[in-house]
Amino acid sequence: MQPVHPPLKGFTLVLATAALGLASFMNILDLSIANVSVPTIAGDLGVSVTQGTWTITSYAVAEAIMLPLTGWLAGRFGQVRMFAVATLLFTLASALCGMSVSFPMLLAARVLQGIFGAAMIPLSQALMTSIYPPEKRGLAMGLWSMTTVVAPIAGPLAGGWLTENLSWHWIFLINLPVGLLVSLFAWELLAERETPIVKKPVDHVGLALLVVGIGSLQILLDKGNELDWFGSPLIVTLACVSAVALTYFVIWEWYDPHPVVNLRLFTRRNFGIGVVCLLLGTVAFFGTVVILPLWLQTYHDYTPLWAGKAVAFGGVFAVILGPIVGANLHRIDARAVASFGFIVFAGTAFWSTTFTPDVDYWTVALTRLVMGIGISCFFLPLITINLSGLSGPELAGASGVSNFMRNLGSSFGTAAVTSLWDHRGIHHHAVLTEHITRQDPAALDYLGRLGSLGLSPEQALAHANREVTVQAYLLATNDVFLVSGVLMISLLGLIWWTRPPFTPAGGAH
Repeated sequence: MQPVHPPLKGFTLVLATAALGLASFMNILDLSIANVSVPTIAGDLGVSVTQGTWTITSYAVAEAIMLPLTGWLAGRFGQVRMFAVATLLFTLASALCGMSVSFPMLLAARVLQGIFGAAMIPLSQALMTSIYPPEKRGLAMGLWSMTTVVAPIAGPLAGGWLTENLSWHWIFLINLPVGLLVSLFAWELLAERETPIVKKPVDHVGLALLVVGIGSLQILLDKGNELDWFGSPLIVTLACVSAVALTYFVIWEWYDPHPVVNLRLFTRRNFGIGVVCLLLGTVAFFGTVVILPLWLQTYHDYTPLWAGKAVAFGGVFAVILGPIVGANLHRIDARAVASFGFIVFAGTAFWSTTFTPDVDYWTVALTRLVMGIGISCFFLPLITINLSGLSGPELAGASGVSNFMRNLGSSFGTAAVTSLWDHRGIHHHAVLTEHITRQDPAALDYLGRLGSLGLSPEQALAHANREVTVQAYLLATNDVFLVSGVLMISLLGLIWWTRPPFTPAGGAH
């Protein structure tokens, strides 16, 4: 039976909270901090931008494979030991990334980052819950969830600033002091709270199926849009391999006496519904986080830093409201708080569909600021609902699966909305160009005015095409916001199927 450790108090609690929060922040930050630096990294290491995106994909694939294994690894080595060692190895892998002198070396180091760092997020969540008294665990989760919301927003901002002012190497090297301190403090403060070690047999078949299935799925999602989805033989192959491997994985794990992933967690009503809402909510969230800076940089001539600044406003209320929502969540129905978050997010997404070609920076920033209220009010309640009724080893395993679903949501959201944005942009461009004909008075007048400014007919048409493209991708961006808003609204009915009480142990299931 697992020993019950008393909650931490005073300055020890503050230090432990800071260490656990910084660990999850650092890990999630590394999913997005390299996004705006890909062209610089590719140019410096002598590869194409397309090849450069593998710096993102390699990390995401490795982490996605390892996340569901967190519960099994924590049981085999102990939660505290696993967390401290994972953080230390992640930090060393970050150093290798920063010192990379070739593209293969960087890719290998990014894979190591994903492998070693996957356990950091779910274990920081599980340990954060264990160091607080039951009545303050909502506050603990509020502080923890604040890092998971702010990190994807801060990533492009930090990456843009470091790349422009220092070099791309520093987007990885900044992890060194943070990671070393986190692993040191975690071990010093939490070693005596180590969980029991259970040496279960290794499920080699389940592990192999997981690696093949999740690895194929993650590569499919990351490369699908670039390779024209199912028009590519590689994507079709990856889809088939992933479907077969994951189907066999589910069957095998369901009946294996010592599974690497406890799939029976999905039979709990709160966990099953909660992770579905988390998956879809993350799709909507990442849809806006990815497309907005891409649109601003491509069609409004924003630098990576200024695009990051606009998006970063979404993290303001996450920092302010996260701890407040967490501290008071036990007084309010978590479903009501999540529903409020869904509605605010959706309302702001619908507001963003009214953007015009001359939209200014502060209008964009204001929509992100208000959307931050919705973001801060739905992530934490969903996490609380997911983990209700769970404790001990079950909590670590559930946290790993839950964070895998969030990771999958970010990958699927990025791939899906990027593809949607491209296809809708092409569609709107085709529709708009239908009006540029010799029979259209407005088109003739516009081209005539361009000619009077000294442009040749070819130059005038090229300028008109540029304006049509800008308009087309504005409409495509509005379409993405519309889909994100509708997706959030659809979660309102689903979340109310969960059952209270929503506490870390003893909830309905």
